Amino acid sequence: MCRSCTAIEILAVGIMKRTGGRLVAVLGLLLLSGCVTLFGGKDKAIVVLAPTQGNQVKGTVWFEQRGARVMVMADLQGLQPNSEHGFHVHELGDCSAPDASSAGGHFNPDGEPHGHYSASPHHAGDLPNLKADSRGVAKVSFEVDGISVWPGFRSIIGRSLIVHRHPDDYRSQPDGNSGPRVACGVIGLQ
Repeated sequence: MCRSCTAIEILAVGIMKRTGGRLVAVLGLLLLSGCVTLFGGKDKAIVVLAPTQGNQVKGTVWFEQRGARVMVMADLQGLQPNSEHGFHVHELGDCSAPDASSAGGHFNPDGEPHGHYSASPHHAGDLPNLKADSRGVAKVSFEVDGISVWPGFRSIIGRSLIVHRHPDDYRSQPDGNSGPRVACGVIGLQ
């Protein structure tokens, strides 16, 4: 069982004690069973990226929790050949705007400035740039820390993943000067 299930169990027991355990006991049992089925053993997430208006970028990205780090595996197409693109987890799980502006800014639970994904400080959502081959395909895998597939403060579940038109320079605030959003998808448990 995952770490947050223990917190849900404690919360459910507390609710049952305060209310005499009547009707709320059913709620407590639902929370416990939901915890087991929704989060128990879930270490993987997936996002299907769709192009924003006027773009062709699409693909699938998988996330796998490996201890304190997360393995990210991406398979994307429709990028400009031999190009490099900013790649970030954004704070909101909303790709409804034609330009994906509805996804908000980079996921940044610590309130840090933008920076290189392997140095401090940086946003939790700052990831390595994607590099497309001569066919406009990017197949990459890398590990990062600062994010999590598990529920909690650093969880990426329900947030969006964005591919940008330009490479991230890892310096410019607030987004590395990576330009318009060319693809967006909402991250969910696999």
